[in-house]
Amino acid sequence: MSVSPQFFRQLAAEAASQTLPRFRRPHQVANKLAGGFDPVTEADREAERAIRDLIGREFPEHGLLGEEFGPEKLPNRHCWVIDPIDGTRAFISGLPLWGTLVGLLEDGDAVAGMMSQPFTGELFYAAGGEAHYEGPGGPRVLKVRTTRDLRHATLCTTTPSLFLDDARSSYDQLETAVQLARYGTDCYAYCMLAAGQVDLVVETGLQSYDIVALIPIIEAAGGVVTSRDGGPAEAGGFVVAAATPQLHAAALDLLNG
Repeated sequence: MSVSPQFFRQLAAEAASQTLPRFRRPHQVANKLAGGFDPVTEADREAERAIRDLIGREFPEHGLLGEEFGPEKLPNRHCWVIDPIDGTRAFISGLPLWGTLVGLLEDGDAVAGMMSQPFTGELFYAAGGEAHYEGPGGPRVLKVRTTRDLRHATLCTTTPSLFLDDARSSYDQLETAVQLARYGTDCYAYCMLAAGQVDLVVETGLQSYDIVALIPIIEAAGGVVTSRDGGPAEAGGFVVAAATPQLHAAALDLLNG
């Protein structure tokens, strides 16, 4: 099914009405992970409620899967996958490298998605086979760079510390092979890939709500995104996104030894 740009704008506005008033303001942070730190805020929960309410009104027969409130009406041919604040650590630190992710699965394939960054006034979305940007500088169609060689590539990851055991050594080899590496970008990096600003994003430990919304944006902009073994990325895990098939193949070769 097709999703209109206007619906993505509505989703972004509903989420922003809950996240922006709480950004860079005092708020309580709860920890969801015993023995570690997985933060969640009131902004996460209220933004997801607002998104679920809007989807429920527009597509009452569709299923939902959200980070904060789990599954609803599943299994279902159509499933909306929601991360109300991807990059909660950035959010609670006052850094604008977070975003609201909403993606649509159709028969298990990611077919439409958006990333909204309301503090910077940016919206990235894929609909009708094209990836679009709306925000400062004016609207435009997104297109990846043509980088094919790792030596000329810019790589993003949230933090190398997430790669464990052999995955860490493989990641380190990849970072050594590229021209530039940047950390701490969460969902924003994937949109910069689609916008032609970076060339590679490699992350591990992802959940489906971390990546489903971003897959259609990257693919519609001309990029490639898969799991580490080259399969579909919709389930998350170890994900490799690249601007070109050649760069993607080179990254997989290094990561898989």
